[in-house]
Amino acid sequence: MIIPFRDLPEDTLNNLIEHFVLQEGTEYGEQDVSLEQKVFEVKQQLERGEAVIVFSELHETVNIVPADRFGHKP
Repeated sequence: MIIPFRDLPEDTLNNLIEHFVLQEGTEYGEQDVSLEQKVFEVKQQLERGEAVIVFSELHETVNIVPADRFGHKP
């Protein structure tokens, strides 16, 4: 189930994004990118509709995934 990110309290959204960024270990090449910058970039993807927050009822987990995986269009 897709959860609208705007429905989440700001602190909850930030914690979710931080957890996602730290878990993913996204590769940014040779340049160092701060946690704050990574969080900002994920927020931008959510705002543009390129990523969505998904809750799995089966596994009781929350994740951030590319929107096109769910046929979601911005």
